[in-house]
Amino acid sequence: MARGDLTDQQWACLEAVLPELPVMGRKPRDRRQVFDGIWWRARTGSPWRDVPERYGPWETAYSVFRRWQIDGTWARILKELQVKADGAGHVEWEVSVDSTVCRAHQHAAGARKRGTAIRAGRVRTAWRPSRNDHAIGRSRGGLTTKIHLAVDSSFHVLATAITAGQRGDAPLFTEVMNRIRIPRTGGGRPRTRPVHVLADRAYSSREIREYLRRRQIPHTIPEKRDQVGHRLRRGSAGGRPPGFDREVYKRRHKVENRIGLLKQARGVATRYDKLAVRYEATIQLTLIRQSL
Repeated sequence: MARGDLTDQQWACLEAVLPELPVMGRKPRDRRQVFDGIWWRARTGSPWRDVPERYGPWETAYSVFRRWQIDGTWARILKELQVKADGAGHVEWEVSVDSTVCRAHQHAAGARKRGTAIRAGRVRTAWRPSRNDHAIGRSRGGLTTKIHLAVDSSFHVLATAITAGQRGDAPLFTEVMNRIRIPRTGGGRPRTRPVHVLADRAYSSREIREYLRRRQIPHTIPEKRDQVGHRLRRGSAGGRPPGFDREVYKRRHKVENRIGLLKQARGVATRYDKLAVRYEATIQLTLIRQSL
């Protein structure tokens, strides 16, 4: 067993939720060997062709990784592990929301952005480019991708979303919150509502506070300085200041710690995948491996 490979205990936990490998005319390879090869690539950030021979042909590792991304297997495995953790009482529903920026390697650029041809009869008259940016944007750090996360106080990642690096945090808040959906082991409606939400000043907006108020979710989000000044200038019309507990806010460091743990996988810390769906699958794979 090489460094970073699954232990017997970790494999026993993962084997129960892994699907069978596709049969392609010959005996399928060992699933543990293939998973370790896929994880080696995500952990090191190396090209697929550099996957060591002890994990089998690199084509097999890439084919399984791609196939399980297309049919949603990685997302289903991660969801099943979340359900097991919640059923065992390991998920604490005090949720912190934040984002992190990851530099996109030059190998991640250049994915085809499919457009739409507008035709009049048999003559092509115009070409409308696609708005699909593959979650790569240009910011001060160059080409970057931003990962948005919702993390509970026991370091379980409950939801993720990826956008271009220059996108703001606040517009993605409701999207990330709506992705928190963990089915219950005993039946009933999935759990979607945290008992408390922590976030930094980037999420201080009237829309976000109203969204949380409608869902009856207590929150601890500091006000921005310009918002404080604007409220004070309006006097009584500015309303009351939102409640803020500095001691409770200190617990938001859990999401920062979890981001650091996630970026220990070099394939996540630096994006090498051209397609956004592939990079999202790499993030899901890393969360699966770190949940074992």
